[in-house]
Parts: sequence; C-alpha cells; structure tokens
Amino acid sequence: MKNLKTILLGAGIMLALVILYDYYKSYRSEHEELMAQTALIEREINQVRKLIVTEANYAKIYNYQNTKSYGWDYFSSQKKALISSNTSVQIIYDLKELGYEIDATTKTIHITSIPEPEIKVDPDLQFYDLDNGWINTFEAKDFNTIKSKIKKDITAQVATSDLIKNADDRLLTELASIYALSNSMDWKIVYDGSAIESTTEFLK
Repeated sequence: MKNLKTILLGAGIMLALVILYDYYKSYRSEHEELMAQTALIEREINQVRKLIVTEANYAKIYNYQNTKSYGWDYFSSQKKALISSNTSVQIIYDLKELGYEIDATTKTIHITSIPEPEIKVDPDLQFYDLDNGWINTFEAKDFNTIKSKIKKDITAQVATSDLIKNADDRLLTELASIYALSNSMDWKIVYDGSAIESTTEFLK
C-alpha cells in the first residue's frame, strides 16, 4: 500500500512537472512570437516614416495694373505689366513626424499624430510690357507684392484641385501597409481614440 502511494505521488509530481514544462514552452513560444510581431511592426512603421512629396506646375498669365491719384481725379498715374508665371507647387507630408506608440500587451498600435500637409508654392515670374507711369513707377516692393498675390492665388487654386487628393492618396497608401500588417497578425490600430477599420479613417 505504501509503495502504491509512493508510485502515485511520484506520478503526480511527474504529471505536474510535465504540465508546468508544457505551460512554460507555450508561454515562451507566445512571448517570442509577440516580440517578433512587435519588431516587425516597428520595422514597418520606420519604413513608412519618410518624406512624401506630390508635385505639380501651374502656368498662368497675369495683368497687373496700379493707378495712383494725386489729389485730383484728373491727375493720376498708372503703371502696368504683363506677367508670365510658371509656378512649382509641392504638397509635403513629413511622415518622419508621425507619432506612435506600440502596446504589445494589448496588441495595439496607437497613432498619436499624423502631420498636416505643407503646401509650398514657388512662382517663377517673367515680366513683359513693363510700363511705368509718369511718376508712379515700379519699385522693389511692387514686385514683392505681385509675387505674394500670385502665391495666394495659386494656393487657393491648389486647395480646390486634385493635387491635394493625390497627396492624400499617397499618404493613405503608405499608412495602408501598417494597417494590412496589423490586421494580418490580429493587432489593432487606434487613432484619435477610435479603432481604425479602414485606411480612409486616418483622414477623418
């Protein structure tokens, strides 16, 4: 009887050791897989963190006129010019500024910030038919004013063009790789307090 108890006790201890060993192996395997997934996601995000530049050129002709009155309606002086503008425009997303945190315990990627697009407008101006008034002549400040007005005009034109949409599409294409990778490994992405169900939600 004593031998039977010893055998059963030994068997129980062996069974407990086997269970503990299997649990340890399973835990270690899951932990190693989680660490591998975290490293993979970190690498994918770092690949996405780059400069995205969408470019276009706008060509336009402007007529500039400026009339100054010198106290009497019949005494004024007008200056005018014909201006050819070939403007280079860039929409820039600097994804190196993308903010994120990875929580491996909950398998969650927290996107904390997505940089706003920067619009760069650089007009190259050529002046034709520059006509100075009798005493109202062109000065350096006039050329700066003209350039500023043209930049404002082109910026407004860009805001309603497909260029912004094309830049957004390129941004979403980059972020889609993070979204696809996280989905494939049953991770989730949270941005602005909400779980992301599609890449377009990044721009809401």
